[in-house]
Parts: sequence; C-alpha cells; structure tokens
Amino acid sequence: MDNAGNPEAARMPSPARRNTRGTARRRRWVTCAIGVAVLAALIAAFWPKPVPVETALVTRGPLATHVVEEGRTRIRNRYVIAAPVSGYLNRVELSAGGEVHAGKTTLATIQAPPSGLLDPRTRAEAEARVEVAEAVRRQRESDLGRARATLQFAQREFARVDVLERQGGVPRREWEDAETRVRVLEKEVVSAEQALQAAQFEVRQARATLTQVSSSEQTGATVVRITAPIDGVVLNVFEENARVLTAGTPIMEIGDTRDLEVEVDLLSSDAASVVPGAEVSIEHWGGAVPLRGRVRLVEPGGFTKVSALGVEEQRVTVHIAIVDSLPPGNTLGDRFRVETRIATWRGEDVLQVPVGALFRRGDDWMVFVVDGGRARLARVETGHEDGAFAEVLSGLAERDCVILYPPDSVTDGIRVSPRPREVR
Repeated sequence: MDNAGNPEAARMPSPARRNTRGTARRRRWVTCAIGVAVLAALIAAFWPKPVPVETALVTRGPLATHVVEEGRTRIRNRYVIAAPVSGYLNRVELSAGGEVHAGKTTLATIQAPPSGLLDPRTRAEAEARVEVAEAVRRQRESDLGRARATLQFAQREFARVDVLERQGGVPRREWEDAETRVRVLEKEVVSAEQALQAAQFEVRQARATLTQVSSSEQTGATVVRITAPIDGVVLNVFEENARVLTAGTPIMEIGDTRDLEVEVDLLSSDAASVVPGAEVSIEHWGGAVPLRGRVRLVEPGGFTKVSALGVEEQRVTVHIAIVDSLPPGNTLGDRFRVETRIATWRGEDVLQVPVGALFRRGDDWMVFVVDGGRARLARVETGHEDGAFAEVLSGLAERDCVILYPPDSVTDGIRVSPRPREVR
C-alpha cells in the first residue's frame, strides 16, 4: 500500500524502527547495571573489613603468685668422718652408696705408722748408738756388782760391831757409824739397780731405731676402728687408699637419704616475699607428679653470686621441707636438681585478666575491650600476677571481652571480628 498520499500513515512508526529503539534502550540499561555493579564491587573492595582478633573473658577465681627457681636436694644432717688420731689408714673398703649401720659397720681402721727406711749413714749411726748403750749397760752392771759387794762387807762388819757393842767391847759411836754405812750402801745399791734399768731402756731405744717395717701390717700394733654413728649410706669417700694421715683429715661423708630437703638460692628481692610455711611445688625432679613442700627456713644472711653473664647478684638460701613421700619405684638422692615453685601470695576470689591482653601506653596498663563489635581502649589498674593472669583492681568488670595480643591494626573504635580463645 502506498503511504505517499496519506500523511497519517507516514507518521506511524514501522516495526523495524521500533525494534531499533528497544535495543538501544536495553543497552543503556545493561550499561548502567554494569556500572552500578562495578561501583558496588569497588566500594565493597575498599570498604574497611572487621579485623579478626582473639578474645578472652575477664573472670573471677583463685590466683596465686609464685617464685620459680632451680634448686637442689641435700641431706640435712651430714656426717664427715675424720681421723681421730694421726696414724696409718688401712685401705677403705666402702664406696659411695654403700649402706652403713650405727655402731656395727666399720668405716675405717687406723694403726701406728710403719718405721721409715734407713740410709747407710743413718744405720751406721744407729748401730753406733746401740754399741754405746750396750757399753753403758755393762758399766752399770759393774757398778751394781761393786755396790752389792761393798754392802755385803759393810753388813758383815756391822754384825761384828753389833756383837761387840752388846758385850761393851766397842763404844756406841762406832756401832752407829757401822749402821749408817750399811744404810748408805743399801741406797747406793738401789741407785745402781735403777741406773742399770735405765741403761737397759736406752739399749732398747737404740735398737728400736734400727727397726724397719716393710709392710703396714704390724704384729701387736694397736688398731683404732671407726664405726658408723648413724644408719645411712656413704655419700663420698675422700680417702680410699692406704696412707699415713694426720689427725682431723676427712676420710668419708655419710648421711641418711630419707632425711632430704631442698635448698634454693633466691634473689634477695624475691626472698623478701617468702615466709616460712609457704607452700611449694617441687617439679622436674624425675617423677610424673610434682611433690608438695613447705618453706622451713629463710636464712637471715645473703651472699654474692656471679651469674653466667658476669653480673653480681645478692642471693639468699631458702630451705624447703619435702611433705610428700616418693612414689614407689622413684629415688631421690643428695644434690639432685629440681625446680621449685614457691607461693608468695594467694587469693581465692580475684577479678583477673589474661596478661596477653595488657600493653603499656606511657606509665599505664591498657586493654582493648570488644563493645558492640568495635574495639574500645580502656585503662586498667592491676595488682598481683602469676605470669598468665593479672589481678584487676579497676577498669574492667567480670565477663568483659578483651582482645589478646592486639595487633598494630587494632585502634580505638575499629570494627573487629572476635574469635574466642580458652586461656586456661
């Protein structure tokens, strides 16, 4: 149909023209949708996401503070056995670990030392002294014989004078002189006998210098036996071999391993907070379960000790009594290494926060508290701490959620994604 002569028909859109316009419109909508999607993706990509953090709760419960230090076991009553006299110590048969019984076990024996060897010159001098002593002894024997002969003559003379004096044949004075002479000669005989005895002793003394003993076993020598004063074991043997000792030389050390305690050298600043009777956990001693102990004594005096880094430290020795008995099959001896955990303070109902949530800002302790999905900075005042938890004095309440080990990306007011963590 020809529309040239019909103006109304000329103004009517054709189907092809309508399709072209719809396609263009759809393209515009698709372009707009793509642009909106890209814009939304860009906004979502650059929009700050919540920071993932680990969190824990502020709780109430028991809290205790401890001083942890290495120590060593020791036998409280140790006995050092020393030589009571100078002499020759026979070889000690006991060794470390040997059992001893009070009054029954012989620990060591001591006897007179053997004579020393003589060189040719000393021997010749000793033999000469023996000959001199023999000569003196013979002279004393002669003197004694002469004194006895003189006494016998004086006694016969006194008997003759005594008979005459009774008959009145001699004066009284002559009788007294004869009697006095007999008494004097009797004294001289006694003196000569004592001189002979002394000469015999000198001979024996001179001959003794020639005596040489090649063996330590001497027939008839006096032996001093040292017996154990207690029931226990030998801890150390200082003198094992046979030799000559002077009085007071240590021979061995014994003790009872059932009488054990723990000795710890604490820094003086830590020892100031330790009191007698404080509870102690003895760990890493070789058993599966820690042993309980109590502080027996804090020594009143300290001493200077140089650390491995060369720093001088003031230390105080603390003595700990072991309360628990050793489990069957376990042994604990003298000078064994242990680790002690000494209680210095304890609270039963304490508001506490994990120390991993605390950090310093200036002179204050701070934490991040999770509040409505955001991190809120809070100042905290703390008290005692045990290394894992700290006592909260102010700034936090029970069941508050705090951020553990907050990273640098966490700031006040930032959105966070909490992930709870069990601390205990």
